[in-house]
Amino acid sequence: MSFFARFFLSHPHSLAPGLAVTAAVAVVALGVQPLEAALFGRAWLDGVVLAILIGVAVRSCWKPGGAFLPGIDFSAKTLLEVAVMLLGASISASAVAAQGLTLIIGVAVVVACAILVSYGIGRLMGLERRMAILIACGNSICGNSAIAAAAPVIRADGEDVASAIAFTAVLGVVVVLLLPLLVPVLGLSDTQYGVLAGLTVYAVPQVLAATAPVSLVSLQMGTLIKLLRVLMLGPVVLVLSLLESRADRTETDAGRPQLRHMVPWFILGFLALGVLRSVGLIPVVVAEHASAAASFLTVLAMAALGLGVDIRSVARAGMRVTATVVLSLLSLGAISLLAIRLMQIG
Repeated sequence: MSFFARFFLSHPHSLAPGLAVTAAVAVVALGVQPLEAALFGRAWLDGVVLAILIGVAVRSCWKPGGAFLPGIDFSAKTLLEVAVMLLGASISASAVAAQGLTLIIGVAVVVACAILVSYGIGRLMGLERRMAILIACGNSICGNSAIAAAAPVIRADGEDVASAIAFTAVLGVVVVLLLPLLVPVLGLSDTQYGVLAGLTVYAVPQVLAATAPVSLVSLQMGTLIKLLRVLMLGPVVLVLSLLESRADRTETDAGRPQLRHMVPWFILGFLALGVLRSVGLIPVVVAEHASAAASFLTVLAMAALGLGVDIRSVARAGMRVTATVVLSLLSLGAISLLAIRLMQIG
């Protein structure tokens, strides 16, 4: 159990002011999302991004006092960890295996290559190690969710998380608008385009928006590939955890690393829920509720991160981060197209 969880159990009233402010920002963000759809036909910014932007706007006008900080910190860290753990309940090993080993391996290889290339680009652009990891994970796996999941493992600060999510969110919208234009330019079939969209677009709703205008086949294939790509989140975060523990772990007297330092509790929970879901011990309806809870907790966590961000610090890192995200996205597209050719997807 993390420090913040123990603190919550022993000092619930100390967390109340910060939790209340965080919840208020999250509720406003979730309320703006359907308003976007009503006004513009679709929600260009989802609740996660809106929560950060609104939180940053509030922080720009008002700096939370000491009474609010415990609750805000608890929301940004422990609630985020709980959200990541709950995502494990939506994994079904049998459903993934049914899609074919070649396709699964192909998606895994693309994700691994994209992470390495994106991380390398970030470091060459002068980004700090943790920031480069956040952008690499967000770009290569599933945008906001991957950034949010990797953040507590590598102990990234709120400004890094907010910067990474903000810039990937902007690029995500651009990709949705421009990606369909590549169909005639590259001579892609509906199936090939669906695979490309699934491998490059950040969020599942954005995959639907990018593929639906092309064809039903593209939509179905894009959604499948995207879900397979999302499943890479667990293994990637686990590897990050192991690498982080080797860098600065605390060892026992016997010289062996403690398990709690190697693998965070929420990653163990993620894997445990994935196993239970795969063997049928978690019903579909329960998995759906767990996924919904994870989404809401993620919005709360992002609202808390926004409330802790000094926008001036984010602006100072803007050009390097933007260049890294753009170059990483272009690299991901090139890797994905190469994979489509090598796997001979028709």
